[in-house]
Amino acid sequence: MSEIARPELPKRFYQSAEAAEAEGGFTVRLDGRPVKTPARQPLAVPVRAIAEAVAAEFAAQEERIDPATMPMTRLVNTIVDGIVPNPDPVRDDIGRYAETDMLFYRADGPERLVERQRQRWDPILDWAHDAFGARFLLAEGVMHVAQPEASLAAVRRHLAAETEAFRIAALHQATTLTGSALIALALAGGRVSAEEAWELAHLDEDWNIEQWGADEEAMARRALRWEEMRAAALILEAV
Repeated sequence: MSEIARPELPKRFYQSAEAAEAEGGFTVRLDGRPVKTPARQPLAVPVRAIAEAVAAEFAAQEERIDPATMPMTRLVNTIVDGIVPNPDPVRDDIGRYAETDMLFYRADGPERLVERQRQRWDPILDWAHDAFGARFLLAEGVMHVAQPEASLAAVRRHLAAETEAFRIAALHQATTLTGSALIALALAGGRVSAEEAWELAHLDEDWNIEQWGADEEAMARRALRWEEMRAAALILEAV
């Protein structure tokens, strides 16, 4: 059976891509014409830095436009078309991640990995306690441990203060990419940089790489996810 042909990418049809002021914020113009989202909404963002990042992705396209190389554009399209109208479900989903956050589940060995998790992950839990009064229970392995409802409620209250759709979407993307709502919240709160958050999220994976070496395809996928993380981090810093 022959492979299913991938859709042909659209040809680049513009010469220039630039950020520009627009009603209520900023947009991107291609040869002076404003960009629209896949749902034909005006591509409107709250700060210039985001528009400049989108414009840079359009400017970097060559003969054809490849959305796979445009993580900020994809995220902005998702926000404008799907999250701005009602960000509440996305914010609620971040809260659900906190119920089974990656940082709660620790290795039972070897001791060097256990100690590395303690040294790198415990400060984020300490920050969460200081920032919103939440304490969490830890477990070895993957057996589910129910977290105190008071702590989960504290996380939800903290999230409720996030009302800007772009920040909520960026928080959600950082959460899904790292597997940790607490790492994403620490990033949003300025406790860690994007690079530090990424290292925390890949602590176990990096340990395995140290022992067994890296898989080339897996590292390529990780590099693509990192670009998505950078886009989320830029929004959290700018908005």
